[in-house]
Amino acid sequence: MMQPIHPAEVQRRLESLKDQDVYIHLEMTTGAYAAHNDASKHPAATFITNAVIQYTNGLISGNGPFRVGLKMQQGWVYSEGLTHYEENEPERLILAGHDQQGKLVVSLQLSREPF
Repeated sequence: MMQPIHPAEVQRRLESLKDQDVYIHLEMTTGAYAAHNDASKHPAATFITNAVIQYTNGLISGNGPFRVGLKMQQGWVYSEGLTHYEENEPERLILAGHDQQGKLVVSLQLSREPF
């Protein structure tokens, strides 16, 4: 069940997954029909799933919405606007950012197993 982010718990999970191969799922969307419903909105989306990364440092920061940065040997993964996490997934880190209407805007997920 999705719960508001508890930074200490998310940080603990980030630490438990660092320095090993993990699968990442990262997506961001303003909504597939954003421009269809409101011509002033620019539709945008990003999606990657089941890519394997290894990060040496993972950090959650902010006061909410939160951001997570994953420092890799050659580059970074960065996600901002995160508001919730799945507390019943102890082996995976599932983070999401919801807007004021409760719609998903961003998701960052890490797991030792593919999604």
